[in-house]
Amino acid sequence: MRRLVQIILLKPILWASRKFASRPQRERIFKALSELYKNIKETPGKKGISIPLNEKCRYIIFSDQHRGAKNGADDFAAAEPNYMEALDYYYKKGFHFISLGDSEELWENSLYKVKKHNLTSFEAEKKFIERKRFYKVFGNHDLYWANDPLAGWQLKKIYGEEVKVYEGIVLQPVTEDLQTPDRGLPLTVHPSAFTIFLTHGHQGDANSDGNWFSKFFVANIWAPMQSYLKINPNTPAYDEEMKTEHNHIMYEWAAQQQNLVLITGHTHQPVFESLTHLERLYKQLQQATGNTEECAKLELEIKKRDKNFKPDYPLIPDLKPSYFNSGCCCFSDGDCTGIEISDQSISLVKWSKENGRELLEQKPFTELLPRLK
Repeated sequence: MRRLVQIILLKPILWASRKFASRPQRERIFKALSELYKNIKETPGKKGISIPLNEKCRYIIFSDQHRGAKNGADDFAAAEPNYMEALDYYYKKGFHFISLGDSEELWENSLYKVKKHNLTSFEAEKKFIERKRFYKVFGNHDLYWANDPLAGWQLKKIYGEEVKVYEGIVLQPVTEDLQTPDRGLPLTVHPSAFTIFLTHGHQGDANSDGNWFSKFFVANIWAPMQSYLKINPNTPAYDEEMKTEHNHIMYEWAAQQQNLVLITGHTHQPVFESLTHLERLYKQLQQATGNTEECAKLELEIKKRDKNFKPDYPLIPDLKPSYFNSGCCCFSDGDCTGIEISDQSISLVKWSKENGRELLEQKPFTELLPRLK
């Protein structure tokens, strides 16, 4: 019976979750991002910190694990093996780990249940903390870390030492080749480089930014239904679509800034250089006009992802490469996506059971900088 109900409701539920999960408001988002960025730049500390980015710094950015209680509503369960393999790889390679929000699913679960059922991944993260290579940002589903008076005590119980949680982080390229300090920015800012601003991305989203009704709906209606039907709305198809409205507004804010790259999570939709994978394919198709063989190849690839493909699809404009999204670590097929910053390059990677680490996109800083002016 449950299987029959799942088949009947799967598509409507996925459609509804995408259409109504986020109701972004452009003015609210612009204001929230601007205020947060200004706060971190001018008075680093409680809201966020500036840390130096030099040629030797290496960062992996994962977001939206949504660790739960290992039940039918736990979106992270299928992705945990890939996540663990990824963390082991980055720890051994000397990366710093930035957890960019919604690491714990605290709308659907109590913190006690999340701690009880995720000891293995917490221990893997603890290794980064012991080497002073861990930064934690809160999101809307783990807002607890930002506003509960016992949050610091709970984090210390989980990780064995104090862990500060921020709303945002600024990676500031510097001229001096020094080790990354735990906080503050006592170094000389590189005069011709760009800044990287990281935050979860829920700011200004009326349906997520601490909205009590959303949390009530998720905890009391959606979670029980998801647990019973075992439906995970975080399908891999997210990277095969045009940008969500929320991602588009994030891009609009970032594009107005000078020498700045914005990296967020929240939407579970990977974005690289302001484009989703499908948008990049359409862009390549437009640029291949006149090359019959290349056009046929790209059209075939697009049709696999876009059932509504039309040869006369509106042109994808030239976008400023100022917005990136890490995707999530809870896709229904177990895949995890993330953003790497290393060797003076930024990359979009995917971790899967079949192939391990896959490099999906990569761009050197030297090629990004001229387009960020």
